[in-house]
Amino acid sequence: MGSDILPAPDKAVGPGAEGSVATVLFVDDEPIVLSALRRAFRATGYRVLVAGSGEEGLTILETEEVDAVVSDMQMPAMSGAEFLEQVFIRRPDTKRILLTGHSDTQAAIAAINLGKIWRYMEKPWRDIELIATVEQAIGHRRLLRENAALMALTQSQNVALKSLNESLEQKVDERTNELRRTFLSTIQGFSTLLERRVSVNAGHSRRVADHARQLAERLGLSEQDQSDIFLAGLLHDIGKLALPDALIEKPFSVLPPMGQLDYRQHPLIGQQTLQGIPQLKQVASIVRHHHELMDGSGYPDQLTGLAIPLGARILAVANDYDALQRGGLTLRAHTGSEACQYIIKHRGRRYDPTVADAFLAMVTEKPVRAVESEHLVTPLELRPGMVLTRELAGTDTSPAYLAGRVVDTAMVAELRQRQEAAGEPIRIAVRRGAEPATLRDKVAAAPRPPRYREMVLSASRLKEGMVLARHLQHRDGYLLLARNFQLDPSIIQQLINVEATLGSPLEIYIQVPER
Repeated sequence: MGSDILPAPDKAVGPGAEGSVATVLFVDDEPIVLSALRRAFRATGYRVLVAGSGEEGLTILETEEVDAVVSDMQMPAMSGAEFLEQVFIRRPDTKRILLTGHSDTQAAIAAINLGKIWRYMEKPWRDIELIATVEQAIGHRRLLRENAALMALTQSQNVALKSLNESLEQKVDERTNELRRTFLSTIQGFSTLLERRVSVNAGHSRRVADHARQLAERLGLSEQDQSDIFLAGLLHDIGKLALPDALIEKPFSVLPPMGQLDYRQHPLIGQQTLQGIPQLKQVASIVRHHHELMDGSGYPDQLTGLAIPLGARILAVANDYDALQRGGLTLRAHTGSEACQYIIKHRGRRYDPTVADAFLAMVTEKPVRAVESEHLVTPLELRPGMVLTRELAGTDTSPAYLAGRVVDTAMVAELRQRQEAAGEPIRIAVRRGAEPATLRDKVAAAPRPPRYREMVLSASRLKEGMVLARHLQHRDGYLLLARNFQLDPSIIQQLINVEATLGSPLEIYIQVPER
């Protein structure tokens, strides 16, 4: 039949893309009807296409982008319902409008069911109503397309944003891990520096840190608390760097009174050295109090019982156990078994009974050896977590590594490059058969549902045999007791004393078994 573009200068039209002209297809087997529809839409500004049959209309749809189709119902060969069904199949987003007579109700229902028409109008139509219906149909199509475009854009942006977030998270994780490795290497460097100054201390801080971390894990402390205790183990003697050699090369028990007084200052010096580093705030507190004793005869503050941070109570046992074996606490070096007997003898006076019992159970699960064995490995066999037992000399372009150094990833890479450059194997002495002296990253296990409920009590309401549901922390931030600790009368009395000192009740979470 043909098409017309009927301009309307003051009317903005278009199905979707800004500035495009909307297209309407009229299908009717009567030319006079098509002419009437052309006239009615002359002033709308739409591009008008006409077809004399359903077959002709489908042919036009194969090559033209049509926004709305207006079809007569009663046509030969292909009815309006059949035609609009094909339009729906081929161009589902094209709006479909049916023109039908008064007697074509059933046919209109068929068109609604088959062709999913937008509207149907009865003949004879009123031009203003038909134009309004077509405008609404085209407007609705435009909104659907704009919405689809916005949804696609949103999805695209979400994908890009997700990718960006993942990239940023990966970079943050990489940077965090890098900083953590650097931080730990620095800590280990300080520890090695101290041990190098006093030869009898070789490996002491690393062994103490190992035992203290394992003990903290055994007592159920959090990963953060384990980390703080491990670092405190590496740094617990850092204050000794400010002392003269005469005070740190002899056992404490043989020092003269003034020498002992000066020696007792090293925990304070250690705390002052560390407390300016935000990540080491709790570490500094543990270092200050690791020579406090349960009966109050320790130093520097003569704290008693639970007033001593739990981390310091753990470190005290691990420190004395190793010091006894190297002859740093008494006049002679003890065997591992003798060191255990010493801890048993002073359980409750020097050492927290619960901590001492857990430590003794831990070290007696495997043979106690006072002297470590070593074996030689090449850089290709070296693994993070191994510990050097001998100093590894440096070169003009490579650093030296001291005995007691904990191997990290960067060190492995550097030594492998050094061996490749040297063209011959490098032999590295490492500790044999010991657990890595590094903090272990654990895979978080799914939390088990508790089989008890919690009840909050003050110290005065506690009873012997009650079990803590949560870690009990002092107002100053350090741990008093660990979760799952079973209370006895002496501990309850100490908690009452703590409350009296604080001037306010503690919030103590107790396990109450579910019935």
